[in-house]
Amino acid sequence: MDSSKKNTTERTTARLACAALIGAMSLGTAGAAYADDVRIGAASPLTGPQAHYGTDFTNGVILAVEDFNATKPVIGGKPVHIVLDAQDDQADPRTATAVAQKLVDSGIKGMLGHFNSGTSIPASRIYAQAGIPQVSMATAPEYTQQGFKTTFRMMTSDIQQGAVDGRFVVSDLKLKRIAIIDDRTAYGQGLADQFEKAAKAAGGTIVDREFTNDKAVDFRAILTKIKASAPQAIFYGGADAQAAPLSKQMHSLGIKATLVGGEMVKTPTFLKIAGEAGEGTVASLAGLPLADMPGGGAYVAKYKKRFGMDVETYSPYSYDGAMALFTAMKNADSTEPSKYLPFLAKIKMAGVTTPDLQYDAHGDLKNGGITMYQVKNGEWTVLKSLGGK
Repeated sequence: MDSSKKNTTERTTARLACAALIGAMSLGTAGAAYADDVRIGAASPLTGPQAHYGTDFTNGVILAVEDFNATKPVIGGKPVHIVLDAQDDQADPRTATAVAQKLVDSGIKGMLGHFNSGTSIPASRIYAQAGIPQVSMATAPEYTQQGFKTTFRMMTSDIQQGAVDGRFVVSDLKLKRIAIIDDRTAYGQGLADQFEKAAKAAGGTIVDREFTNDKAVDFRAILTKIKASAPQAIFYGGADAQAAPLSKQMHSLGIKATLVGGEMVKTPTFLKIAGEAGEGTVASLAGLPLADMPGGGAYVAKYKKRFGMDVETYSPYSYDGAMALFTAMKNADSTEPSKYLPFLAKIKMAGVTTPDLQYDAHGDLKNGGITMYQVKNGEWTVLKSLGGK
């Protein structure tokens, strides 16, 4: 078996194992094994090109559920048992709203997800109308700017990340002529918009701005147009499934510009697909490097033992988001959403990713840092960390 087939088989096996576990956990509710079961929803893309994101996200939630249940929590004077109902929203907004309604109708007491901004935003209205707290991986500013009291984040927003990216490229990397491409998703376009504002404010010049979609694989027409403007950097707002072939096509067209992206580019999957063409790519990720996170070392070991694979990108954040929800229930001494929601809003706790997890009035993280990375010799290496300690 060649390496590409082996990697595909390993990813498929991991996703099937995750799906099997989720099915088993969901089935536990049907039997009502515990009179005090507390159903919690989760949603992410578990199939399709973003399934590696969803698997990583869901694994973090699973670990949090297992760790919390292992403490034998007593809430409201009786033992409680968290039962996870994890759903596949396929990174599709329409599917996400159907999933959200299904979860609400099933009686969930809290929601972890969705993973994407484009799914979290439309689904958030359904959870808000039901009064159900939602802790999402969404980074688009709009997610917490809708006026809902039920929306909270697991990661820093694109306002924070895009601003850091734009300043870093111009001020630190000294790349002033910049082209921008985004995939028109809520995440990709939002991040690109914030990047553009910050880059201009730092003295950069946007020589071209183009857009594609989150299913595209051929960027040669866009890149040929961009090449004529002689950019020093190309910022891509989107996911690794598009960024990797984009980097290869930049290389084949002789474009020497540095490719820059956000956290959905800074993944092991990008490295596997892009290969040598990805060398020199710069990307940002919310928070500190995994090795520098307060609970990073212990989390890596626990994750590896539990799932038989390495931490990819998102699971430490989904773990902390889930633990914030469960801690709020404990602090409120209630699993009823209306009673523990105020405690979630004023949460203050140490997590894997940060020693001080808190939310502001909008549900955004107060102390989120950003780390810049670059591909060197086929590995993501740290360039600079800003805040988060």
